[in-house]
Amino acid sequence: MNGLLVIDKAAGMTSHDVVAMCRRILGERRVGHAGTLDPSATGVLVLGIGRATRLLRFVEDSDKGYVATAAFGITTSTLDAEGEVVAENDTSLLTEEDVRSAMKAFVGDIEQVPPMVSAVKVGGEPLYRKARRGEDVERAPRRVRVHELGLDSFEPGPRARATLRVRCARGTYVRSLVADIGDALAVGASVATLRRTRVGAFTETDAIPISEVTPEALRPMETAVAGYPRRSVDEAGARALVHGKPLAPGGIDGVYAVYGPDGLLAMAEDREGEARSLCVLTQG
Repeated sequence: MNGLLVIDKAAGMTSHDVVAMCRRILGERRVGHAGTLDPSATGVLVLGIGRATRLLRFVEDSDKGYVATAAFGITTSTLDAEGEVVAENDTSLLTEEDVRSAMKAFVGDIEQVPPMVSAVKVGGEPLYRKARRGEDVERAPRRVRVHELGLDSFEPGPRARATLRVRCARGTYVRSLVADIGDALAVGASVATLRRTRVGAFTETDAIPISEVTPEALRPMETAVAGYPRRSVDEAGARALVHGKPLAPGGIDGVYAVYGPDGLLAMAEDREGEARSLCVLTQG
């Protein structure tokens, strides 16, 4: 059994919960996911089944889309509604124009400090494990990219709220983004709700609830890398690639999908004058 599932994750479930449930439903141990969603978050979670798990890193490299409700004036320990409130500020004077103006500084390549409750590793250990022990370690800022940042709605008042729409590259934390916007406005902010609307080419309209998971719901492995450039090889080239031998360069910048006579064969890239496979999708 090989293919992809696009799940609409419900709130209250961890990404691992979804993987475990799909393993039981499908009777397949080889199940993984591309990009963790916080338990309180909902939306698109892409799962790889069988050999498709080898393609998940390429899905994870794709841009993501989110819709977040920002709660201005409320700062929490986890930067979302799950954490302890550590500061509160009145936002009665905050306007929609203030928010729009502050948001402009957070589009493009920006510096971002990852939250303590995250999978980022410091000293070889995920930050969330340190956070569970009550530790708060210094985190170096990281360069991330926000492609688009829009304001869908704004509700003024002592506890102003806004609906933000984000399209960002891998590694961007929306919780940190919202908190940084709140800091720029000198009132603080946290994420009240978060929904992932897109992972690469997969949108929330493609997603199904876990109750609808069946073998028939699997998508072909090729859909995982549909956005990558494509290269075709003959049977001899396919055999060489399967056995770990390099091919002549494809003349393609970056990573590309290699198709043999029987379909998707491998992911590869040109390096040092030859094409080398990054993963091969043969039996096993």
